[in-house]
Order: sequence, then C-alpha cells, then structure tokens
Amino acid sequence: MALLPIAVDAKDADDAAAAKTSKHFVRPVELEPDIAFWRRIYTEVTTQGGLIHDPDNLAVVYSVMKFPLDLAPRQRSKQIEEEKKKYTRILERLAAGVDDLTTEERRVQALWPKDTRRARYARAAAAVRFQLGQADRFREGLVRSGAWHDHIAATFERMGLPRELAALPHVESSFNPYAYSKVGAAGMWQFMPGTGKRFLRIDAAIDERLDPYRSTEAAAKFLEQNYLILGSWPLALTAYNHGPGGMRRAKEQLGTSDITTIVRRYNSRSFGFASRNFYVAFLAALEIDADPERFLGSVRRNSPDNSKVVTMPHYVPASQLLLVLKLEREELQLLNPSLLPSVWNGARHVPRGYELRVPARLDLAAMLERISQGPHFDAQVVDTTHRVRSGETLSAIASRHRVSMAQLASLNNLRSPYPIRVGQVLTLPDRAGAAAAVSVAARPAPKQAPIESVAAVLPPLAQVPAESVAAVLPAQGSSDVGEAAEPESEFEAEAIGPALVPGTQAAASADPSDYSVHSDRRILVQAAETLGHYADWLEVRAGELRKLNRMSAAAPVIVGHKLKLDFSRVSPERFEARRVEHHRQLQEVFFTKYRIKDTVAHTIKPGESVWILAQQRYGIPIWLLRQYNPDLELGSIRPGTRLIIPVLEPAGTPQAIVETSMASHAS
Repeated sequence: MALLPIAVDAKDADDAAAAKTSKHFVRPVELEPDIAFWRRIYTEVTTQGGLIHDPDNLAVVYSVMKFPLDLAPRQRSKQIEEEKKKYTRILERLAAGVDDLTTEERRVQALWPKDTRRARYARAAAAVRFQLGQADRFREGLVRSGAWHDHIAATFERMGLPRELAALPHVESSFNPYAYSKVGAAGMWQFMPGTGKRFLRIDAAIDERLDPYRSTEAAAKFLEQNYLILGSWPLALTAYNHGPGGMRRAKEQLGTSDITTIVRRYNSRSFGFASRNFYVAFLAALEIDADPERFLGSVRRNSPDNSKVVTMPHYVPASQLLLVLKLEREELQLLNPSLLPSVWNGARHVPRGYELRVPARLDLAAMLERISQGPHFDAQVVDTTHRVRSGETLSAIASRHRVSMAQLASLNNLRSPYPIRVGQVLTLPDRAGAAAAVSVAARPAPKQAPIESVAAVLPPLAQVPAESVAAVLPAQGSSDVGEAAEPESEFEAEAIGPALVPGTQAAASADPSDYSVHSDRRILVQAAETLGHYADWLEVRAGELRKLNRMSAAAPVIVGHKLKLDFSRVSPERFEARRVEHHRQLQEVFFTKYRIKDTVAHTIKPGESVWILAQQRYGIPIWLLRQYNPDLELGSIRPGTRLIIPVLEPAGTPQAIVETSMASHAS
C-alpha cells in the first residue's frame, strides 16, 4: 500500500456543497443543533478532552474539559465524574426553584430556553453526560481514508447506492481496518460477528471484517437490504446501527418515516444515545469529509492503495509465502489484515482461494509459478480442540467444524441442554482422512462444489434443542490460536482500535422480523416457528394455545398471521428472549454454512408458488426470504408481485465482487 501523501482534491468545495444539499440524506432544520454538536466533537475537541452536556438537547453544553497528557485513565474518569456531579447539583437547584442562584447557576440556566420548566431541569439533572472529543482521531481517519475512499465510493456507485455513504467509516472506526470495540465489533465498518457472517467469511484463519475491500462490499449489501426494507436512506443508515427490525418498529409505532420525528420521539430501551445520534453524526462527518480544510486546516490524505491481488491456488504456510515473495512479514500483514494470527504463527495455512494482496512491484505470473513449485497443501490444518468464545452455541461449533452435534456432545460428556462456558476447551471428533493436511504436487484447483440443499443444513425444527449459549465467564489458560484475535478487555479494545463513539458499531442483527409481543398479547407468526415452540417458550400445553385461538387439532400456524398467547407462567419479556434466541441459534448455524453473495429481483408469474420458488429454484429457507420481504404476505402473493431474493454461496469459498445491482437505489 502506497503511503505517499497527496493534497486534498480541488473538487472538495463542490463536494462540500453537495454534502449539505444531498437528495438522499436530508438535513432538517430541527436537527442542525445536533449536527453542530458532532461537528464540534469531530473538529474542535480532541481525545484529550470532551464536553459535559445534556443528551437530549445537544445545544446545551455545560463545560469543555481538557486533560493533561500525563493524566492516568483512572484520574481522568474521576475528574469526569466530579464535573458531572457539579452540574447535576446545579440542575437540581434549578429544579427546586431556588431564588439565590450563584453566577455559575445563572450561566447554566441561561443555556436553556427561558420557558424551561422545573420538571425538565430535574430530568436534565439525572442525565448529565460526557462525550469524549474526536478531532485528532477524525484527522487521522481523513489521512487513512485516502487509501480506500475512491474504492468505497466506486463500490456504492456500482451497486446503485448513494456515494455519500463512503463517509460512514468516519463514524464507525475512523477508517481503521484494525478497529475493535469492546462489544466485539471489528474492522473499518465495525461489523458484529452475527451480522458479519451473513456477508463475510469469518473463521479460524480469516476474518473478512478486517478486510477494507470485502467489508465495504458487505456494508453496501447490508445498507442495500435496509433501504429495500425501509424505503428511506435516513432510516436505512440508522438501521445500520439500530438494526432493520428496530427501525421498522420505530416507523410503525410513530406512523412515519420522518427521521426528525423518530430521533425526537421514538422511545425504546435499545434506541439509546448512539442510535439516536447516528444519523446526525453521519451528517456532520459527511460535511467535514467533503471540505476538511475548512474545519481542520491542511489535510493530506494517503494515496490510494495500488496493491495487486492474486488468488491462492493452494493452501500455503505464511512462512513459505514470505520466502517465495521475498517480503517482510510486516509488509504482507499490512496488506492482508483479514489473515488472523493463527495464519501468521503457523497454526493455519493461507487458504486456497484467498485473494492475497501483494505490493504492486511484484510480477503476479512469476509469483504464482513459484508458489506452485514450492511446498503447498491440499487441505487446511484440522483442529483437534475448540476453545469456546462468548455467545457460541454447541450447534454452531459443530456446524463450523463439520461434525454432528451428537458426536461433539458425546465426546465431551455434555447432556441436554448442553451447557458450555467461555474458555472451555472442547475435544473435536477425529475426521478420518482429514486429520492432517498433506503436501501435494502442483495440480489445478478443484471445481466449486454445488451448494447443498438448504434442508440439509439444519435438523428438523422440532428437533433443534434449546441449548445453552456460552456464558460470559473469564477464560482460563492461554488463548486458542485458532480463534479470531479479538480483544480480551475494554482497555485492550480501546488500545487496539477504538471506535469513534461507543455504541456506533453495526447492528448485532440484520434480521428485520418482528419478534415482539404486541399490546394485545398477540404475536405475528414468523417462519421456522411452530405451536410446539410457543408452548415450550410459554411453559404451557400446545392444546391450551389451540383452545385459546379456536384452532382445530390439525390446523397449523400460518406465517404472517396473528396468534394470541397465554402468559400465565412466563412473562412477555421472557417469551421474547426465548423466541429471539431460537432464531439467533438457527441463523448462526445457517450462516456458518452460507453467506449472502448478492440479491436479485423476481416477479411472481401465474401459477408460481413462493414456497417452491424459495426452496427449489433459489435454494433459500423461507425465513430468509421473509427477512428480505418482511411486509409481504407470502401466503397470498399475486402475480406481478416483486420479490427480493438473496443469492447464497458456501461460506468457505472466496467471494466474487458484485459487478451489477438489481436496481439503482440512488435514483
């Protein structure tokens, strides 16, 4: 990657004007104070300071804090808490309506509108917040962005998405491909593992969340999905953080797609400060990115990455590659951030089919010949153990290592509901014929095997056990070199690559389905659910639910229909948690086998069945089809209806860059 600095392009003035007049990303007057707040955070206050402010009215900033360079983190936290308490006490006095205000108290009072009621001061007293400055990180991000900015913009343009989305990594990671967050998000686009696995390869050798190119394509697919579901770019962008399901609920609850109304009025436990501010922070970042010299003075971005790509014809140890290419490890590692430590320390080979980035000066044809002539292998190194990570289930681990869950449970003396804990080391069954990778002579890569039947991926739904998810317990012993190199603590996450604003990572789930219990104690039936599931989650008999809903003994539940439930033994919250966990497990297992490569549009013809279309022609489960078409009643679709179909590919194969899009969403 070339790192020679180049001056900011002269077209930035035009881009700056476009940033304020984008037809895709409106700037309502009511949100200008919020945009100004984030512009201040990104351009005026560094990480050596911050603002004490009100979280709901961002025009109210009580004080600007600045920390000495040598101040320890614990002392910094102490100073922040003391400053917050100071303004809490002042606001409490304003809420009490005292007359003998000090000069400082009158200053704080003047920050608020003259007609502010005492109750509002009381709410403000309970919510004083500190926001760390980001000006230095934002400048660093602008410099880094030069390497990939053009590629990102071209990717969105090719897929028919707004070019302005290229500024989003400023909010997510400051264009740091190595960024990790304390909640497990990774890479320049800050994908959480669950969402990332839908579009990217994430395994013991590769984590494509860390690849600026692959993760950009994945971000484009996720944003495209959000737009297809929500029909508004402000909502689609907010859904990148809050999830498409959350934004669908916001839209339905308030009866509007207006971003100002949703930001100001939507009330949800999960729609916190980060989600509420995601859109306005993006608008601020977009404005600064378009005209950095106006806000930050002279900025020289890195030159575009000019590395070359070669597709690996074999499994090759990294040490062998370094010898063949005559490169230092640091140089090759910098160009290939998605190759995990397990590859560099020899526990895994660089996989066949992996698109290796190399310096532009190398001759690719000669390089491929040298790789094929040297030692290489026809298979990856096979695991004999697996160290459990947070959030993993036994079924997902079994699927990942291509063994049966029954085998894995039996070998490790586990009984239903298969409790496992973080840090636990599981013994894996010996797979005959694949116990070790063997060196082979040069041979052509085998043809890609066809995608197996989706029905073969999962056991019958009624047989899927409600296994325990690994609890968040401290891991014992040394780390498993076969696992992703995620940080082990909040401090390490901050040191490795801090996100600009806590909570701004991509949504943990790309699932837009409604799993909530409605106010009338009814639910909307989703795919991959049965009456037996509801009975188990509610701890009642299925017959009681049939009686409650006046269903005959043979009548099935219908996807998309409403069903009344009995919460006499289990609370709605507990039911929702069990229901969501069921779908999370199902999807986790599925996306260890497959990932979403693309989407296509299909117009229903007379006589076509959605169910046959999904499972036989396109090879996708109904639950995934519904996720891309959540507002359609699949059981009564008429000819002429347009469906969005996700296209799958096996998760372990190299992705092809999407060259076409089903439509121009930016028009």
